[in-house]
Amino acid sequence: MASEKASIANVLLRGESRMPRPGYCKSASCSDLIGGSRNSQKHSDHKANGFSASKDHRQEVTVIEFQEAILACKTPKKTTSSRLEWKKVGQGVSLVYYQQALQGDFKDRAEMIDFNIRIKNVTRSDAGEYRCEVSAPTEQGQNLQEDTVMLEVLVAPAVPACEVPTSVMTGSVVELRCQDKEGNPAPEYIWFKDGTSLLGNPKGGTHNNSSYTMNTKSGILQFNMISKMDSGEYYCEARNSVGHRRCPGKRMQVDVLNISGIIATVVVVAFVISVCGLSTCYAQRKGYFSKETSFQKGSPASKVTTMSENDFKHTKSFII
Repeated sequence: MASEKASIANVLLRGESRMPRPGYCKSASCSDLIGGSRNSQKHSDHKANGFSASKDHRQEVTVIEFQEAILACKTPKKTTSSRLEWKKVGQGVSLVYYQQALQGDFKDRAEMIDFNIRIKNVTRSDAGEYRCEVSAPTEQGQNLQEDTVMLEVLVAPAVPACEVPTSVMTGSVVELRCQDKEGNPAPEYIWFKDGTSLLGNPKGGTHNNSSYTMNTKSGILQFNMISKMDSGEYYCEARNSVGHRRCPGKRMQVDVLNISGIIATVVVVAFVISVCGLSTCYAQRKGYFSKETSFQKGSPASKVTTMSENDFKHTKSFII
């Protein structure tokens, strides 16, 4: 326990750390860390908003986006012959500190304090695994020491994307959807109707009502059999331990399904189809269609055609 407290105090770099909200602490000695941070205020003017803890021989630093964080390299004191490098490890390896200079965009928003990197303005793209490497010549040869720091960046949700139908019919199954892709940790979702929260159950993640079911994890509000009373303005709020945002309200109108009107329409359509069918049968019986055919057969056009063929035959015979 004493060694753990000492390592945590070293991570904070003898500075006062603005502690995150409840739930950020990832170490069993969180209360001891708070006390150690306060006591260290006397020895340094450097302040960092990140929270650090040791876990399985690897440091974990948690910080809110756009605040400050310190990545501490826990190695023996630096000597004149020591060589320090910081690298970010992911799909590839990128240099952060090399040949006594910060690299990339860290030049403008970070500084070195002894072996440690102080990031002044952390962004979500900074999240990942960092490794410091310290090499120094010894009698036995080159001595290499490494330390690993995992940086987690907490991000407030953005304005969630909400799907609310404008018009539905009573008795149907309707789903309202809400989603945010930026928040870290993943946000929970709360739906509101006319400014009133349809609060979910934080433990189970769902809230059941006689007319709807709300899942605070997926952001789906489902009406199993929607009624006229469910008409109103709906909006969703995404929230996590960093912040909360909501989407603009949208009006959903629930219209009553007119059963009698539908039956009347079906009857009228069936009547029209029946009348058309009877009219066709009556015309066939009276021979209207056969007379028209006979008229077409006896038309002048057919006679002209017949006469033309006869004349052609007669002329052909005369020539021969």
